[in-house]
Amino acid sequence: RGQVVTFLWRAMGQITPETEENPFGDVRTKDYFYNPVLWAVENGITTGKTATTFEPDEPCTRKQIVTFLWRAAGEPEPESMVNPFTDVKHDRFEKAILWAYENGITSGVSKDNFGVGQPCTREQVVAMLHNYDKTRRGG
Repeated sequence: RGQVVTFLWRAMGQITPETEENPFGDVRTKDYFYNPVLWAVENGITTGKTATTFEPDEPCTRKQIVTFLWRAAGEPEPESMVNPFTDVKHDRFEKAILWAYENGITSGVSKDNFGVGQPCTREQVVAMLHNYDKTRRGG
């Protein structure tokens, strides 16, 4: 989680967080992900796993990554709610996944399976960030 938030923070221009209030006991000022975590929380991109822990070493799933990107984009509505994935149910991740799919940020792990709970590798995260950046810049 710490790495993913740092990747996104860097892609967005390494914006300095406005707040210095850190609710997380597992995020210290010396950590490379300190500013990225504060920025991401401040901008509603992510929250902690609890009110006092961020769990920066925990891996992210595919649904979590696209949700971070969707929130960074301002939570846009998907153009279509037609869902090609049997593992994407009507839950809080559905709009983010459909938005990412229709914008070419990522596809499923197969034709009809998104892989919602599968861990997202660093390579997949970087590919999604690259595709998101192209979409964000209109290219």
